[in-house]
Amino acid sequence: MNQCSDQAALDEWYPLGTEKEFAVGRTTTRLLGCELAIDRSPDGTIVVEAAGRAEPLAILKRFGLLWATLGKPNKGLFALPEADEDDRRVVNCGAVMVKASGLRIIENFLDMAHFPFVHTDILGAEPHTEVMHYNAEIRRDVDEVWATNCQFFQPQAALSATDGIMTDYIYRVMTPFTTLLYKTCPNSANRSDVICLFVQPLDPDRCIAHPVMFLIDDVSTTTELVHFQQLIFLQDRIILENQRPSLLPMEARAEIPTRADASSIAYRRWLKEKGITYGTTAMSA
Repeated sequence: MNQCSDQAALDEWYPLGTEKEFAVGRTTTRLLGCELAIDRSPDGTIVVEAAGRAEPLAILKRFGLLWATLGKPNKGLFALPEADEDDRRVVNCGAVMVKASGLRIIENFLDMAHFPFVHTDILGAEPHTEVMHYNAEIRRDVDEVWATNCQFFQPQAALSATDGIMTDYIYRVMTPFTTLLYKTCPNSANRSDVICLFVQPLDPDRCIAHPVMFLIDDVSTTTELVHFQQLIFLQDRIILENQRPSLLPMEARAEIPTRADASSIAYRRWLKEKGITYGTTAMSA
């Protein structure tokens, strides 16, 4: 049912979860409409098989997660040097099921305009509702979407923040279903915290989000950090699951953009250039 025939989507890497989620023996999951079986032997060896395929899937381990592909990616995972810095906290924030297109989740992640209304008194608050001008572009040399010079006033930009601050953001979309942001770190004047969102599309309109953070924070407990990030994401999930259509619209003027939607416009243009249809309204076009 809804098995992906979109080669552009098949030829990407996708997160399946942390290794500790897969106990010794067999665990099942789903990716792009295909049933997967994950076999873990007592020595820790992991093999991922897809229904109807004779050969195991290619897999790799990175950012505390197991990744797999149903196609033939022309490269490995994107670079993220901050993930290898010894003094950063690596915080895997769990897996969250969302009944919406995984592309909708990525686009929502890029949207600053909803901060005061969805994440009130955390990532935004009235009367600070304006999204100031920022730059959004497709970087051809790395084949990624970037939004730079983003700023937004936030009452509590991070768990360790004690006062409201004007927060600087840089957004980066590495693949159609993976994104991250670099943001002002309350604990370091010249370094950024890194918040990642990696999406596992189960079906066109259903996915699992895997948030991972790379933080400079030696005060907060891991439980506190996870709860803070999950609070924010679960606020987003309410909005995402009530959006209509649940798939990402790709038709011109299907949704009227504003100046604040520059990153979304660049993202959708990039998806079209890549030929991505899985999780979009173009699937049935």
